[in-house]
Amino acid sequence: MKKGLDFMEANNLAGMAEYLLEEIGKLARAGATFGLISANTPHIVFDQVASKAPIPLISIVEATCAAAKARTLKRLALFGTRYTMQATFYPKVFSREGIELLVPGMGDQTYIHDKYLNELVSGKFLPETRVALLAIVDRMKAKHDIDGVILAGTELPLILRHREHTGIPFLDTTEIHCEAAVTEMLS
Repeated sequence: MKKGLDFMEANNLAGMAEYLLEEIGKLARAGATFGLISANTPHIVFDQVASKAPIPLISIVEATCAAAKARTLKRLALFGTRYTMQATFYPKVFSREGIELLVPGMGDQTYIHDKYLNELVSGKFLPETRVALLAIVDRMKAKHDIDGVILAGTELPLILRHREHTGIPFLDTTEIHCEAAVTEMLS
């Protein structure tokens, strides 16, 4: 994770893509027939990596979009790192299916990013952070009438443990991605 965040902090997307391609190459040489990038933020370079990868890749974004479409969700909030919330890789995929993505306001994005990197990644799941994250969901429901929240960060479902909040479903991208991988393995 640190290596990926270092690439993001340096805005070195080419370095991130090259690193991921090297690692995917190892999977292919070990006999893997498909691969995953099991984090959301590195999907910022997914298209570039997938086009050069020696094996097919399953996108966490595409899998999550398919799950949202299956549930007929149309207006979703996107929670994740600042990089994920501010990038276009999620909206690009979801807009093709007519699904609107909304991100929290800048102050809430800063809060989510800070708590994600400085608490959740370290295994600190504080009740006050959970309450504050749910308050962001409530504000987005009141202001934007969202009908779901994408938890586009591996640790977010660990603090937002329930599948929904006040009728707003949470889409756990890690779980969805794993289900897509199992489906591929069994096909």
